[in-house]
Amino acid sequence: MNELKVIQENYNPIQPTVSVNNPEIIYQETKPIKEIAHFIYCFWQLKTRTPLENNFNYRVVSDGCIDIYFNHNQPTENFIMGFCRKFVEFPIGKEFDYIGIRFLPATLPHLFEVDAKTLSNQSLELKTVLPGFSEWIQTEIKPSSSFHIITEKLNEKIVGIIKNTNIYYDHRFLDALHLIFRKSGFLNTEKDLDTGISPRQLRRIFNFYLGTTAKSFSNVVRFQHILNAKPSKNSLKENKLYYDVGFFDQAHFIKNFKTFYGVTPSEAFH
Repeated sequence: MNELKVIQENYNPIQPTVSVNNPEIIYQETKPIKEIAHFIYCFWQLKTRTPLENNFNYRVVSDGCIDIYFNHNQPTENFIMGFCRKFVEFPIGKEFDYIGIRFLPATLPHLFEVDAKTLSNQSLELKTVLPGFSEWIQTEIKPSSSFHIITEKLNEKIVGIIKNTNIYYDHRFLDALHLIFRKSGFLNTEKDLDTGISPRQLRRIFNFYLGTTAKSFSNVVRFQHILNAKPSKNSLKENKLYYDVGFFDQAHFIKNFKTFYGVTPSEAFH
């Protein structure tokens, strides 16, 4: 299990809080127990306190992760969402309560031997990908249970899956990932990822574990590096953090940021 610590220790996938502008929406994250922290970044909940006046569009920014999520009030509605090369918006109505598991990049395919490429840029019914897990959610998750009780159940479930799974780790792939994290996504993936894998093998292995190419994943890591720096509108202008990770000018940076976030940096940061 420690083989995946390179991901846990070097990557912090942020989903900006949705409730900043709307006190009627709660978004919370809770960390998993230590035994599964190499696989799971967090458990999350997105819910309304009271019905909203207008339908809500939930924006998910690119984070390189795969999420399993379900409708807390109707656990038969459970889904899986793969790597997204750009931000995604979901219209989820005026009243909702969703709970999810955010798997760190590459960890869900290690655990379930699912080809991440088949999940990319879409949300699918979980029963079509992991029928056993879908069935477990339907059976074990109760709408009356609190988020805390549900995360305890999820922790226990995933511990059991890890204990009963013989996981194969490709160290050449993990070495390549480590390099991408170390460089904050700013590297030439054709030349710099020399970890004993041919370019063709590299593409195949990245597609399987991450659902995308090394270059595309590096771009998301670079974007997340900027989010993790927690810049303000002013500090971005003054410090020009984006130069440090390979953006040649502000226009290039703004266009790239908007692809992953859905709004410009000046709209995202205050």
